[in-house]
Amino acid sequence: MQTVLITGASSGIGAATAEHLAQEGFRVYGTSRSQRSPSPDAAGVHWLAMDVCDESSVAQAVAQLLADTEQLDALVCNAGFGIFGSVEEVSIEAARQQFDTNYFGVLRVLRAVLPHMRERGAGRIVLVGSLAGRAPIPFQSHYSASKAAVESTVMALRNEVGRLGIRVSLVEPGDINTPFNEAMSWGDDEASPYGEAIRSCEEVIRESLPKAPGPEIVAKTIAKALSAKQPRVRYSVGPESVMVPLGRRLLPDWATLALIRSHFKL
Repeated sequence: MQTVLITGASSGIGAATAEHLAQEGFRVYGTSRSQRSPSPDAAGVHWLAMDVCDESSVAQAVAQLLADTEQLDALVCNAGFGIFGSVEEVSIEAARQQFDTNYFGVLRVLRAVLPHMRERGAGRIVLVGSLAGRAPIPFQSHYSASKAAVESTVMALRNEVGRLGIRVSLVEPGDINTPFNEAMSWGDDEASPYGEAIRSCEEVIRESLPKAPGPEIVAKTIAKALSAKQPRVRYSVGPESVMVPLGRRLLPDWATLALIRSHFKL
């Protein structure tokens, strides 16, 4: 039985992935800030308390897992959240917090897990990015930039550890219907000089996500990346999974930006 560690497993994509991999026969360790199982649907998941923003918390959780199983076959880094607002108005502190979870949180977990995989000469790693890393969302520049950083990490890390038997992939969802919006820090647009544009963009986001597919399609893609004999570098998922990558390859930047403006009614 293969053992997998999933960060941010208490809701959304992480919860769906934990449930799906447990059903597929993996021994699943899910992390949340509280060790207690957050959902009655998370049967078969072993819970670890982990705050990805705290290096000692990450180290303790990984040590606990290895003491329990002595082997970690796969890692899925999924923990993350979003903030909303203009580049001008979002505080530096809020931007730091965004990167501390979405990017540095990934690095902390990777640094804790890689020595074990390197010594074993085997391992699978999936980092959950976003299509926003390739087609940045207006008024979500910090979230988009954090996911672009995750994408770059996959590309570099894959070359660093491929010769050691460790396979690294990026899973980049588009719109997925999860509680992500409820956890979003939307900010206050009332006094913003960008108020009308912010409200237009927010309206499009709030209307589109409930119509999007559920996180189960991402969970199945993550399972595919973990089980493939030759896993791909990236797996795009969701309604935009063809058009966004194709557009970024074929269209000049000005055309891409124009399409993004049109989509968000800016």
